Amino acid sequence: MKHSLEVDSIILEFDTKRVLQDVFLKNETGKTTGILGRNGTGKTCLMNIIYGELKTNNKSIRLDGKAIFDGFRNPETLRYLPQFNFIPKNLKIKRVFKDFNLNFSAFIEYFPNFEKYYNFKLRSLSGGENRILEIYLILASKTKFCMLDEPFSQVMPVHVDTIKRIINEEKKNKGIIITDHLYEHIIDICDDIYVILNGKTYLTKDKNDLIKLGYLQENSVV
Repeated sequence: MKHSLEVDSIILEFDTKRVLQDVFLKNETGKTTGILGRNGTGKTCLMNIIYGELKTNNKSIRLDGKAIFDGFRNPETLRYLPQFNFIPKNLKIKRVFKDFNLNFSAFIEYFPNFEKYYNFKLRSLSGGENRILEIYLILASKTKFCMLDEPFSQVMPVHVDTIKRIINEEKKNKGIIITDHLYEHIIDICDDIYVILNGKTYLTKDKNDLIKLGYLQENSVV
């Protein structure tokens, strides 16, 4: 079944500074939607508003056309990968896969080097390995939508293409929203890309739009 997630009418202010205004974003099953913007433009804030972690009185969030008032805290509807590690390090990997109701053998088909860690605790993994594990758990979960905040930034380049392959596979059954300052990967993997500029979102069509909005320079290589 196809699902849609729409966000608009968001206003977010900190003291006298308006961070977000006149925002619109749409994602749906079968698509990966990217969010680009300079540091401090509100990309993470927007994700946290959608998720319900950040409160604001001005917002409209709709799932399949129906308003959602308190954010998506139901994992069957939305999973969220924050920039920081969110799974307790004292848990064993086999326990984590059981909690997420996922098959470990499917994971090691993508990342065979993890097979030896099955009975290890997460604290045994490096920071990058923890990140790969959490990215996979969010992407592979049975949910309608998932959001990924900076998934590529802590991952070794050798694993980036594998993560992109997982995204392309998983978007067949869910909608995916992703942001990362490594914009080449966002451009490569996303069906739609929004740029946040001066608190507003702009839906772009191609690299030329990113140049016009000042996000890329004329001589940028992508």
